[in-house]
Amino acid sequence: MALEKYTMAASLGLYVFFVAEIITIFIYMTSPPADEFVALEPEAKIFQFVSLSIAPAMVMTGVSFLLAKKYGSRPISLAIIGGGVILLVGMFYANTIIEDMEEMYLVETVLITPPLFMGVSIPIIILGGILFRIKKQRPKKHYFDDHSGLV
Repeated sequence: MALEKYTMAASLGLYVFFVAEIITIFIYMTSPPADEFVALEPEAKIFQFVSLSIAPAMVMTGVSFLLAKKYGSRPISLAIIGGGVILLVGMFYANTIIEDMEEMYLVETVLITPPLFMGVSIPIIILGGILFRIKKQRPKKHYFDDHSGLV
């Protein structure tokens, strides 16, 4: 049971990391520096953030769900739900920052990232709810079994 807990803890950290990266870059794009040589390409940065944090986080969430679904685990299911909620709230906040951005940074990637990952967070929360409902299976007791080995 330790592997799925550690995998889920890493996944939760990556969810927080992704939300922090997106909020940081969006706040930076609201008031960029006056120096034109410090230009930013938001598409490349967002794709980098997706590949470094949210994609591995979702894979780790799936792995910990698959490892825990046989016996059910409330702490892991709560962590999955928490990761989905962190992603949903963070992307909602990032979506509110978009209206204050400079016009040159309003590209399609910037505009679609928060709604896309708000939509992705809903199935993650549902996955955690499914795992939360799984009950631990009790071992079957064979009271009247002749295969006990006693003669």
